[in-house]
Parts: sequence; structure tokens; C-alpha cells
Amino acid sequence: MLRSRKWWIVLGALALLVLLAGCSPVQETVTTPEMKESNSWWIRNVVYWFSLMLDTFAGWFGGEYGLAILLLTIIVRTLILPLMIKQYKNTQAMQKLQPEMLKIREKYKDDPRRQQEELMKLYQMHQVNPLAGCLPLIIQLPIFIALYNSIYMNQPIYEHTFLGLKLGLAPIEAPWYYYIIPVIAAITTWIQTKMMTIQNPNAMMGPMRSMMMVFPVLIFVMAINFAIALPLYWIYSNIYTIVQNYFMYGRRSPEEAEQSAPQKAGKKKSGGKRKKGAHAK
Repeated sequence: MLRSRKWWIVLGALALLVLLAGCSPVQETVTTPEMKESNSWWIRNVVYWFSLMLDTFAGWFGGEYGLAILLLTIIVRTLILPLMIKQYKNTQAMQKLQPEMLKIREKYKDDPRRQQEELMKLYQMHQVNPLAGCLPLIIQLPIFIALYNSIYMNQPIYEHTFLGLKLGLAPIEAPWYYYIIPVIAAITTWIQTKMMTIQNPNAMMGPMRSMMMVFPVLIFVMAINFAIALPLYWIYSNIYTIVQNYFMYGRRSPEEAEQSAPQKAGKKKSGGKRKKGAHAK
């Protein structure tokens, strides 16, 4: 139930932000100063500042907006790093509670309401939040929407060419080699997702696991329809996340890595005992 609620929160936030971005449809490209004079609150107070940052960063790199997007990605991801560390600690605490959570689910399997109440008591007792993983994602959503708008509206970005690719052109409207970027975006998303399923197998079971594995395909489909600068941002962000997860999860001790599977061993042992008892009879 909590996992389902988590995803409803994320999807609801995404729908709200897409609606917010859609309230100010882009008719033509404009300059950053012109955004400041826009009648749209979103463009004037949010998109303008992202566009200004990208213009400023590009000036530092001799007009290279591809590198400006990279620097913006690093800054944004570093700013939310404390939230990611907090999420990591929360995930570790949740893994330690897995045996007790399984006992509660087994004990109250016929009473979902009581099961939920007991699980909430367990979370409160150990000061963990099963919905903590939503926060970093929700914070990144307006950043993505603002970046999306700033790329399409900012004339220099839209027309800029980086590594032989026009940043304002979608692969579906471009030559075949533009598809390289969506493919890389999908591959880095798959690597990131694979790391998550290995590092936290208990949280990635059943429908959740299937949903996570669909993400790379979804990213690819969106990437071929968006201006190439957007999947470029995804690639930068994915690489940052992969490196981050390596240092946060990849250096756990063997005991911590195996901590997520104590219930499996318990099931095998109990299964073995049943077989012996049946044979004795």
C-alpha cells in the first residue's frame, strides 16, 4: 500500500508540473531578457533564472551550451545531495526492519488495516519514512520542467550546436545519428536502475521491479521526441547518479549487502524442517 501511495504521489506531482508548464505554451524563441517581461508567472520567475544561468555558464565556456547544461546538472545534483544521503540512510534503516515487517505482514495477512497500523507503529518507533524516496524526485521535477522550457524558449540554446548536434532539434526530426543521444540516455538509465535493484532488492520486487525496468524504454521514447538538450541533461544526471550510488552503496560490507536477504534463508530453513517432519511421519 505504501509503495503504491509513493508512486501516486510522484505521478500526481508530475501531472501538476506538466500542467504548470503547459499553461504557457511556447510559440517562438525569445531572448532571456524578454522572458523577464513575460506575462506568465512561471516563465518570469522560474524559467528566466534557469535561462540566465545557462547563458552565464555558456559565457564561461566560450558559448558552449552543452557544457553549460553539464555545469547546471552538477550544481543542482550537488545541492540535493544531502537529501540523497538522507534517503540512503532511510533505505538502510528500512532494510534492517525487513524481518520485523515480514513478521507483521504474516501475522496480520488477513487484516490489511491492522497490518498497516502495525507497520506505521514500527516506522515511527525506528524513525523511518517509507515515502522518503519521493522527495528528491519531486524536487527534480520542476527543475526538469524549467530546463525544458528554457531550452525551447532561449533562442541561443535552441540554435546552438554541440558535438555536431543542434540542441533544439528532436531526434525524430533529425538525421539518424541524433538517435545516439537517446540510446545513451536509455543505457545510462538502465545502468542506474540495475544498480538500484541490486542494492535494494527488497524494495524492487513484483510490480515495482517491472515498473523500474520500463523506465529506460520510457526515457528513450521521450528522448527521441524532445530537443536533444533534454536527453543530454538526462545523461549527465544519470552519470552523476551512477557515481553517487557507487560511493554510497557500492562500498558496503558483505554483511550489509547480505542483510537484505535474511528472510530468504529463513524460508529455506523452515522449508527443510517441514520436509524432514513429513518424511518422519
